Amino acid sequence: MEPRQQGLLDKEPLKEVDEDMVSEVDLNNTVTEEEREEMENELIKLEEEITTLKQVLASKENRHLELKQKIGITPMNELRQNFSKSWYDMQTSTAYKKTSETLSTAGQRTSVAFSNLGNAITRKFGDMRNSPSFKSFEEKVESTVSNIKSKVGGTGGAGNFEEVLSSAAQASAQGTPTNNVTENSER
Repeated sequence: MEPRQQGLLDKEPLKEVDEDMVSEVDLNNTVTEEEREEMENELIKLEEEITTLKQVLASKENRHLELKQKIGITPMNELRQNFSKSWYDMQTSTAYKKTSETLSTAGQRTSVAFSNLGNAITRKFGDMRNSPSFKSFEEKVESTVSNIKSKVGGTGGAGNFEEVLSSAAQASAQGTPTNNVTENSER
């Protein structure tokens, strides 16, 4: 056999000779026959203890189930209790509390923002209604309505815009014509 360099990573792949050497190594040479018997006996005892413990556990699980049935604890009740406990644990967690507080604060701020927005819109409509442009428009509409009423034969009285709209709405609700031209022409 050739001498080889020892290192963590060999650059050459394993050869058949190396594989044979590994398979010939007997790891049991370090244990005497007497120690081997003791270990086998201990192993047998451990396996017996494990079997006994499994039987005891199965017996206790059966008794546990019997007692639950006698008390009236059903799997559904247990599920409800587990769910309630989990829900309670979650609600009392610091993460839930912080998230809840954050969402509450966000909701309050959003409410204030919408309130401010509503107030701003109301103020803008009020400002618009009091603006010279809207007043001019309102006067032109009133003038036009008065002209139309006087031409159609209605009372040419000067009413404000709201009165004209309400009289038109009442007339349409009653189904009565608002013009007197057809009545005058029939006479």
